[in-house]
Amino acid sequence: MMSNMNSSLGAIKSSTHVQTRAQLRKRLQRLSMNVLPPLLGILVFLGLWQALAGFRQDLPGPATTWAEAVVLFSDPFYENGPNDVGIGWNILHSLARVGLGFGLAALVGIPVGFLIGRWQLLAGMLAPIMGILRPVSPLAWLPIGLLVFQKADPASIWVIFISSIWPMIMNTAAGVRQVPQDYLNVARVLNLSEWKVFTTILFPAVLPYLLTGVRLSIGVAWLVIVAAEMLTGGTGLGFWVWDEWNNLNVAHILIAIFVVGLIGLALEQALVLLARRFSYGSGV
Repeated sequence: MMSNMNSSLGAIKSSTHVQTRAQLRKRLQRLSMNVLPPLLGILVFLGLWQALAGFRQDLPGPATTWAEAVVLFSDPFYENGPNDVGIGWNILHSLARVGLGFGLAALVGIPVGFLIGRWQLLAGMLAPIMGILRPVSPLAWLPIGLLVFQKADPASIWVIFISSIWPMIMNTAAGVRQVPQDYLNVARVLNLSEWKVFTTILFPAVLPYLLTGVRLSIGVAWLVIVAAEMLTGGTGLGFWVWDEWNNLNVAHILIAIFVVGLIGLALEQALVLLARRFSYGSGV
């Protein structure tokens, strides 16, 4: 009988070992599929970049650009005058402008989106105005900002505001329109106040749409700020790119391109995580 028990235990251990190895193999395969394709893409990109740099002597390759980046970020917050500051200060100035313009757009755009989605009359009144203004290129608003505010900083913030407000308005209004009419009928029967309807029915239902609009708006804002700073001057990543072009420092321009891309990616991923946190599928 002891021999039967030992053989059974041995079979269980062997089966467990096989299952563990199978699970480990699946995890390694999943990890390799998540890591290898992006890594391969980066290597191909670097190879093409290096090949192009071999044909154009004025285009620095990956190694040269990396060496310049190490030097550049070794002292990112130096100050040699109002228009000669480290890349860290330029990044912070750009982020500050984006934060102000985007924040103002959220303060205005989200309530307007709720109002448009809630009342059809207001939606009909604003539809032609939004239809005309929404497709306008962001930089077309820059002269208006310079005319009104007479300064570069407020004009840049104005451009970010007017460019990033539309996705928040449109997505918020679309979310309000998707709320089932039965919910609103029940609220009317219960004689709920408009504030109660907003806090208990509209806001929870519209939140995923609202966060999608916020994510799209922050992407637009970060795209616009570089172009706006190129035209207004002063400080910021856009001005720094233009200044380095005037100095024919292509390596610094390439570094700025990667910095802009990485910051934009970080902002978008942070908002994607926030949207997942508040989505209905997360079980919150």
